[in-house]
Amino acid sequence: MEAFYFHKAEAVWAVGREKEKNCELAFRAVLPAGDICLYLAASTVFRLWVNGRFLCAGPARTAHRYYCVDRIGLRDYLTEKENVVVIEVVGYNVNTYDTLDQSSFVTAEFIRDGEAVCCTGTGSCAVGQGDRLQAYDLKQRVRKVGRYSFQRAFVECYDLRAEKAGFYTETGWEGLGGYEQPIVAASGERFYRKRSVRVPEYERLPVQALEETGQAEFRPVLQEVLQSWEKKPGMNGYRRQEQEVHLADEVGGICPVPLSKGEGDMFPLVLKDGYGLYRFPFNATGFLRARIKCEEACIVYLLFDEILENGKLDCMRMSSVNCLRYRLDAGSHTTMAFAPYTMKYVQIVVKGSAVVEDMDMIQYRHPRTAYRVRLPEDQVLRRIYQAAEESYLSNAVDIFTDCPSRERAGWLCDSFFTARVEYVLTGESVLEKAFLENFLLPQYFEHLPGGMLPMCYPADHADGVFIPNWAMWFVLELEEYLDRSKDRELIERARQKVYGLAAYFNRFENEYGLLEGLDGWVFVEWSRANDEDVVQDVNFPTNMLYMRMLLAMASLYGDESLREKAKKLRETIRERSLKNGFFTDNERREGNVLINPGNCTEVCQYYAFFTGTADCEEDAGLWEVLNKDFGPQRKHTGKYPQVAYANAFIGNYLRIELLYREGQYQDVVDNIRGYFAAMAQRTGTLWEHDSPTASCNHGFASHVIYWLAGIYGKDM
Repeated sequence: MEAFYFHKAEAVWAVGREKEKNCELAFRAVLPAGDICLYLAASTVFRLWVNGRFLCAGPARTAHRYYCVDRIGLRDYLTEKENVVVIEVVGYNVNTYDTLDQSSFVTAEFIRDGEAVCCTGTGSCAVGQGDRLQAYDLKQRVRKVGRYSFQRAFVECYDLRAEKAGFYTETGWEGLGGYEQPIVAASGERFYRKRSVRVPEYERLPVQALEETGQAEFRPVLQEVLQSWEKKPGMNGYRRQEQEVHLADEVGGICPVPLSKGEGDMFPLVLKDGYGLYRFPFNATGFLRARIKCEEACIVYLLFDEILENGKLDCMRMSSVNCLRYRLDAGSHTTMAFAPYTMKYVQIVVKGSAVVEDMDMIQYRHPRTAYRVRLPEDQVLRRIYQAAEESYLSNAVDIFTDCPSRERAGWLCDSFFTARVEYVLTGESVLEKAFLENFLLPQYFEHLPGGMLPMCYPADHADGVFIPNWAMWFVLELEEYLDRSKDRELIERARQKVYGLAAYFNRFENEYGLLEGLDGWVFVEWSRANDEDVVQDVNFPTNMLYMRMLLAMASLYGDESLREKAKKLRETIRERSLKNGFFTDNERREGNVLINPGNCTEVCQYYAFFTGTADCEEDAGLWEVLNKDFGPQRKHTGKYPQVAYANAFIGNYLRIELLYREGQYQDVVDNIRGYFAAMAQRTGTLWEHDSPTASCNHGFASHVIYWLAGIYGKDM
């Protein structure tokens, strides 16, 4: 990423509040018309408004101490008269997988004809008087609340007053006394970088249908809800006794009583202690908005999720609190979520009396891509493709993410697959480069052992958890990235990290050269393959991946000693793992001896062929069995019950990848249909698991596009 330097602007924040958790401030300026560009960086997240119109959100995420600067052209949004520009910033100051625990600040500079006409800081700009952004605390966000999930920061609860709408639109707004905050230069070391990744288009998506209406009963909660994050070591946030609103408790006390099945128009919807359940056309990601008119003060809850279970919405699914809470005074309000969320269904619940005038979403996803796959006239396959495309777009905004819902985290391994899709759809590897660079920028990773890479990043891992397997996928991705991009410079920058990782693993090699007793969370996939008695002590899928990592290193850096080491490791794995026609998953150490307990999983077979431990000629018998008797139909046929079933990620994906490599394209298409048709039909996105028990929109799942493009080709 290219370095960036501000002309005049300084990083600022309200006095004494840089470390305050869930602190929201608004920075306001009144600007003339003209060809003005805003350069903006912030911690933790921001959104921008011009004359009451939402323009964008950010920033693009990057490594600790590094901050991406957005360049935002304002000319087309400025009127001939004076214009109100508002930058809202929330500083979370908690450790998450989504955003970094770094002190709050904003650095902003409005440039016209090469000069700063307005900026943050204490120096003077070209205009002179009135050229400072003023900081306000509108006291709308309820700060002391619980977290949204273990992986993300806080739930959103607000106290909104209708009269504050003028703050965003009225040049002469004086506000209600006491909101302007003294600001000070923010402390801390910062390295600014130009945003290198694409900017979302922020398309509007209206709700599609009103599914159900009814009354809402608000019952006292019999048992307090202790969120999962409060049980985890090293997790930061407001503990239960500190919280002003216990949103999870309140949600648990809402009891909907259905009265009608979506009869009549969607809007306006008059509710008095009632609810309306709406549906979006697909499982979408973005900023949920609602226009609500209140005759008197009331509380509005917006509950949402990706699916319905037995016709009911469970907003606490996946241990996330999928709810926005607004305390509204009398008057007209437009609410908008500050953070992006994922949903196909949203249930608005009014405690009191209000009229819902409209509801939609501002989508937060990758802009439309340059290429599309040429598909046959096959509606099922086209529906799967559309679901895969949406799964990519919503997980490829500023980094590759696993899901846009409970985590929004940049996971390795997932990125190996999603990066292939970026290249298919854009012909470039812009997002992948930014993703990989984030792992290269820090000199070390706090809380992790030397040489190890984070399992997901940018993220804080205060609990010290890491997945050694996922660090191996980083090297495999570098190998493919070089082939796609020809970017040798980044590969050389990665050399130290890659060899540091190899040195870390060397410490765990046993007398046979196999990795044994790895520290951290040894992860193969969500199936029997990941049970504790299967992953330790010597886990063969992990060693197969290690062997493949060594081969990738040999290819990247011309290190023939690693190629020879990988060859010997392959022979050892085959000798010790291959039993009765199948590869077994592990050996356990009993005293000084390694014993093979005979654990055998489907995904282990796929790891063997994917990594080159097995070969379709050398292991022709096993390959034929996997071809004929495994796949989507095996749970119905029940064949080979001694081989534990694979799950969606990564077992089913490795299976289809192997069929694709062998040119068995009809089998690829049949497997795609068998695994993904039901997902595409139900949510319009592809899932983390082979059932809707977790995220129903996962980035790696878009890999379907890679196979279809290889089979059918693509067009501009």
